[in-house]
Amino acid sequence: MSTPGAVGSVGRGGRARRAARHDVVRRARAVLLLLVAALGLVVASAGGASAHATLRDSDPAPGAVLDVAPEQVTFTFDEAVIGVPAGIRVFDATGAEVPSSAEVEGSRLVVDLDGEVPDGTLVVLWRLVSSDGHPIGGSLSFAVGAPSAVVDVPAADEAPATEAPVLLGVVRGVGYAGLLAGVGVAAFVVLLLPPDAVADRARARLRVVARVAAGVGALGWVAAVPLVALYQLGLPPSAVGDPATWSALAPAELVVPAVVLVGLALAAGALPRSTPPGPARAAVVLAGCALAAAAPALTGHTRAASPQALAVAVDVLHVAAGATWFGGVLALALVLGDLARGDAGAVVVSRFSTLAAGVLAVLVVAGTVLAWRVAGSWDALATTSYGRLLLVKVAVVAVAVGVAAWNRLVLVPRLRGAAPGRDARTGRPPSDLLVRTTRVEAGLLVAVLLVTGFLVDRSPDPEASAAPTAAADGEEVRLDTITGEVTLTPLGVGPATVTITMTDDAGAPAEGYEAPRLALSSGDVDLGEVPVVSLGPGVYSGEVVVPTTGEWDVQVSLRTTEFDNPVRTVTFVVP
Repeated sequence: MSTPGAVGSVGRGGRARRAARHDVVRRARAVLLLLVAALGLVVASAGGASAHATLRDSDPAPGAVLDVAPEQVTFTFDEAVIGVPAGIRVFDATGAEVPSSAEVEGSRLVVDLDGEVPDGTLVVLWRLVSSDGHPIGGSLSFAVGAPSAVVDVPAADEAPATEAPVLLGVVRGVGYAGLLAGVGVAAFVVLLLPPDAVADRARARLRVVARVAAGVGALGWVAAVPLVALYQLGLPPSAVGDPATWSALAPAELVVPAVVLVGLALAAGALPRSTPPGPARAAVVLAGCALAAAAPALTGHTRAASPQALAVAVDVLHVAAGATWFGGVLALALVLGDLARGDAGAVVVSRFSTLAAGVLAVLVVAGTVLAWRVAGSWDALATTSYGRLLLVKVAVVAVAVGVAAWNRLVLVPRLRGAAPGRDARTGRPPSDLLVRTTRVEAGLLVAVLLVTGFLVDRSPDPEASAAPTAAADGEEVRLDTITGEVTLTPLGVGPATVTITMTDDAGAPAEGYEAPRLALSSGDVDLGEVPVVSLGPGVYSGEVVVPTTGEWDVQVSLRTTEFDNPVRTVTFVVP
């Protein structure tokens, strides 16, 4: 027979359990609403971010035939570009190099032809660096007097490597892991550890961890600088000792690592040995954390994303939130077992649990916005190496969020309500399971950082192989007695070449009464007539910029006689 006191105790226990369940459900709903809101932000937000620089125009135009040699060749891009030492070379049709000099003026590349220019075909090979840090390049062919029958230019078909080397990705990952661990652990010590003897022992251990992590991060950021220079400028390792290499590197690639190093030195170096920091020292530590976390946003993809201010601000929040989460989880994994022996364990877990909820919200929203602005489209997630790596990162983060949710919603409330000592069923401290799952969470976040190291230098633009060309699969039109084969190469968004090759019934080159006229349109978008130049008997070509995907109609008009002017249309599907 139960006593009234026992009944009251049971009633209070039941109410406590119901309250705990209600708290879990409430937090789970909040997380679900956050994820739904983030998904809605992606779906509702139209428009893509700008990728790396794209060539918009050149003077002379590709395939142009000039009466006299130009003094300059000008390239115009859709955003600012950075010059590369020996990145511009001009060749004549025999492969002999024509003396030239080049200068970059914002979004324009101006190539001066300094020596005597021979008649025939000329080829300009160019390599530059886009503002997002990715190398770009290509070639331009035009002729003086008449096109050469044979063109033998070295490396004319070689494109610059756009994929960063694996070693750079590994070094970047190590640098980011050290940065986030050093900043996060330092902030954890200042903001979350209470002033008692048990916490002092944890503080002394975490001070060492923060300094080691800061050292690893500094080493990674410093080691990445020469690798970035060689990758962006397309130079051999021997060029590291050449002063021209460093003068050509974008200033941000040198300034950002320096700022990161200063921030890490302040954050880890100002931590006291074992006692709580005073207000002045705590301010120095937090200022160093903010400096180190904000600097990476000033380089990489955010420099090319638009609006740039939004992308940079969101990137800073993303890195700061990641450092808080990763550093906090790492610190808990290392010292929670010791903290749980006293009251400090419950205090620290409660504080970090509250902070982690806000950090998760910032990470989800900031990560979503960054993915939207950098990747630019759903297709980019499947058609680019950047998008595929981003999906891997999202998948690992999702698992880490699941473990974090289990820790915060189930294990933390259980630890708060547990009595001191060991669990009667397992014989272990109540915090033991939380320590183990926290270490799993920390391991998953390390994997996320390694993936991030490869993402930093991956281009969000589609790989060249992702855009099929029309060169081998043109569309034919019948223009009276002339057959024209029309091609659009490459078949993708951006600069393209539309070409028509005309033959008679015997397969010989054919000409009309006048040069053919080609015009492009798609729905409500009309690009108008494309200026074409003759590349040889019966072959005409013109340059165009395809602005969007979808079906594009090429209208072909040819005056075959003085009175006949057949008009035909072919359609290309731009993926």
